[in-house]
Formats: sequence, structure tokens, C-alpha cells
Amino acid sequence: MVVLRAFLALLAGLATMVMLVLVTASLLKRIAPDWTGEPRNPRVGYMFVNLSDSFLAAAAGGYVSAWIAASNSLVYISALSIIVLVLAALSALQSRGKQPIAYQLALVAVSPLGVVAGGLVRLRVEGIL
Repeated sequence: MVVLRAFLALLAGLATMVMLVLVTASLLKRIAPDWTGEPRNPRVGYMFVNLSDSFLAAAAGGYVSAWIAASNSLVYISALSIIVLVLAALSALQSRGKQPIAYQLALVAVSPLGVVAGGLVRLRVEGIL
């Protein structure tokens, strides 16, 4: 039962992140398609919004993961942040040359930090921190 709860906590956190990023990215492209710029040269405003969105989605994912885990939340937050770091690095490697390197590195760094921030907020709500 513990393994199932751990798997569900990580899956729910990751699913929360993915859904929020997909929804906000599709809304942004639908509302302001010209604002995003070209794929190889995105506009600064779009990059800032996308980085902020990625951070907030990752924070929500970390919060959900810590909430479902109930005990040993810090372990699940750490595991999810490592998973997110690996996935973000793989995504950056796959899209190298398609976007500015600084932007790709920022995306790799922002997501795990968001997971940790959201998890720490949940620990604060629980009264652990």
C-alpha cells in the first residue's frame, strides 16, 4: 500500500504540472498567437510568462505530491524534483538549437525549484516547517 501511495503521489504531482502547463500554453497561443514570436526567437515577454507558468505549475505539482504523500513528504518532493529535472534536461537536449540556450537552461532550473517551493508550502501548511 505504501508503494502505491508513493507512486500515486508522484504521478499526481507530475500530472498536475503537465496539465497546468498544457492548458496555459494553449490558452496563451489561442488568445495571443502573434505575441509568442517565432519558435527559434521567442519574445522576451513570452519567455518570462512561460518561465513563470512553469514555476507555478511545478509548485502546484510539488504541493499536490506532498499532500497525497501525507508522510515523508520531503522524500516525495525530492523525488519529484529529480524526475522533473531529468525530464526538463531531456526536453532541453531535444530542442537544442530551436530556442535560446539561456531560456532552455532557465526552464531546466525553474521547474525543480518550483516543485521544492510548492512542497515546502505544503509542509508549512501541515505545520512541519
